[in-house]
Order: sequence, then C-alpha cells, then structure tokens
Amino acid sequence: MPVYDTVREAVADHGPNAAVIAVPPRALRDAAFECIAYGIPLVVIVTERVPRMDAAQVVELAAREGVRVIGPNSMGLISPGKTKVGSVGGPAADTARSFVPGSTGIMSRSGGMTTEIASLLAQQGLGVSTAISIGGDPITGSSFASLLPLFEADPETEAVVTFSEPGGAMEAELVETIQKQGTGLRIVSFIAGNFMAEMPGVRFGHAGALVQRDEDSAAAKASLLRDAGVHVADALADIPALLRG
Repeated sequence: MPVYDTVREAVADHGPNAAVIAVPPRALRDAAFECIAYGIPLVVIVTERVPRMDAAQVVELAAREGVRVIGPNSMGLISPGKTKVGSVGGPAADTARSFVPGSTGIMSRSGGMTTEIASLLAQQGLGVSTAISIGGDPITGSSFASLLPLFEADPETEAVVTFSEPGGAMEAELVETIQKQGTGLRIVSFIAGNFMAEMPGVRFGHAGALVQRDEDSAAAKASLLRDAGVHVADALADIPALLRG
C-alpha cells in the first residue's frame, strides 16, 4: 500500500474519490481542510469529540466546496457486495455475515448499531442497499434529512431504517423534509434512551446524546416521527416486521 506525506501527492498519483480521516481531535480540522482543498468528494471522519468550532468550520467549508462529509465520530459506510469505506462492520468475515445485499437503507447515529441493525435484518431474510454511520458527535457533516434524497434516488432502496438517540434536532429536520417534499420510501425508526428522560442535562455515550429540552427526549422524537408517518419501533426486534408492513 503506498504511503504519502501529503494528500496532494496521493491525489496526484491516484485521484481518490473518498478519504477516511482518523487523527487526534485537534488535528482533524487541518486534515479535513487538506482533503477538501484537493477536491476529494467524500470525506469520512472517524475521529470523535472534535472541538465544535473545528467541526463547524469543516462542515461549512465542505458545503461551500460541494464535498460530502460523513462524521465526525463515524465508522463509515457500506454498500454490501460493492464497496466499504471505513471500519463499519469490522473485519471482512464479520462484515460479510452482517451486511448482505438487499433493499433497505440504514442511517444510524451509532456505528455499532449500524452493524447490529444490518445483522438483525440478515437474520430475518432482509438485506441492505447502503448503510451509513453518520456519526455521534454534536456537529456532523450529514444528517438524516440531507441523506434521505440519496436513498430516494437509489433504485435499489425501497425502505430506510434510522437509529436515533436523545439530543439534537436531526429527527425534527427529517420530519420537516418529509412534510415539505414527501417520500416514496417506507421509513422505520428506532430511538434509544427512553430512560434518559429522567436525567436531564446528563450526557450518555456519544457526545450528541444530551437531553437539554423536552423535545430532545426519545419519547418526544418518537411522537414527532409518528405524526409524520414514520413507523417507530418500540424495540429493535420490531424493525423487520415494520419494514414488511
């Protein structure tokens, strides 16, 4: 495998269409800026707990330059049988068992739950078109709402599963998109963390999982999604049945 000192050299020799960044949080901004400057269209950021100002600057520059950012705090994305970017699914043998080709897209705040949902679908005879670990940090480059049109444009995707956690406005943005534009996809959502409603202001797991307002809670998000026609699973095991209708 070729090793380079700069992105410029790697781009000159190979013209990559994706980059995976795994550097210490304080080094993330410069690494991402370099990838964006040299026109790599997809940047997956594995690094977690990136300083918020740095993350915001990366996301803003990427949007201005037309670069898609997945993460920070992402394990990557996968289209089974086609390509994998990042560490999602783990070693190749484990990935092949969990991710089988199919017609269900996955968008998940949690990298581990991306694989867990794919494995559950495989056990029930369902498969995955594309699965994306969008990242668990408070500021991420892509959201459910921004990725939904890509799944809608994919002829291999008939339904989408989202995995959410308390905190943040990503579900509200998804609902707004559905209400404004509609969707031809069946959407099933699972929201973890009902217990967090009893502990306002306490952060659990990912940096983004922080309940500060009533509308940040799992129950409030579930209600909002249901009102928009999204099928909300009460338990993870309910997802396959909801996909089948």
